[in-house]
Amino acid sequence: MQIALISDVHANRVALEAVFDDCPPVNAVVCAGDVVGYNPWPGECVDRLREGDVPTVMGNHDRAVVEERGFRGNEMADAGVEYASAELTDEQRAWLASLPERRRLFDGRVRVVHGHPDDPDRYTYPERFSPRLLDEEDVLVLGHTHVQHVERYAEGIVVNPGSVGQPRDGDPRAGYAILDLDALTVDLHRVEYDVRAVQEAIHEAELPERTASRLERGK
Repeated sequence: MQIALISDVHANRVALEAVFDDCPPVNAVVCAGDVVGYNPWPGECVDRLREGDVPTVMGNHDRAVVEERGFRGNEMADAGVEYASAELTDEQRAWLASLPERRRLFDGRVRVVHGHPDDPDRYTYPERFSPRLLDEEDVLVLGHTHVQHVERYAEGIVVNPGSVGQPRDGDPRAGYAILDLDALTVDLHRVEYDVRAVQEAIHEAELPERTASRLERGK
């Protein structure tokens, strides 16, 4: 079984479509959260995953929109939540509100969280990857850091597929991964997308300048 792993779309429709266009044929797609936030297409990204019946967990930006609260001291995050709150329909917001914090999929062989198995808001950077994160599943999928990485242990695999919509590992290309659940292998992928078009849309939406400028640096 081939499974596409995505995370941290952050309302970047252009990057999301580039990932889907680049993705080889798969049996399923799984998302590790943060569908909205930062960028100017929250509704379109929600609809793309919702209509594709993509199993998704709730990220911290998704929760912030649902709970109508911002991010103190983070202008970019706060502006993205405010924008999404204004743009989403009741139906789109209800879909976000229905997302669980964690999922077990494919007969329990894959567990999906956003930040950390014990805390959805905890950043789990590659240096924090460990077999201790695993709990009987073959593969743990997480996001939140926007840093693409995979580690293979005797106990199983821990993977962050990277961010679709706002990479922060120095590579501005959209990140995703392909899991072969039969062979228990993970291939990490990057794909270029039209960053300039996204930057122009960010400016038109009057979102913060740094939201646009960071995309070209992958920071």
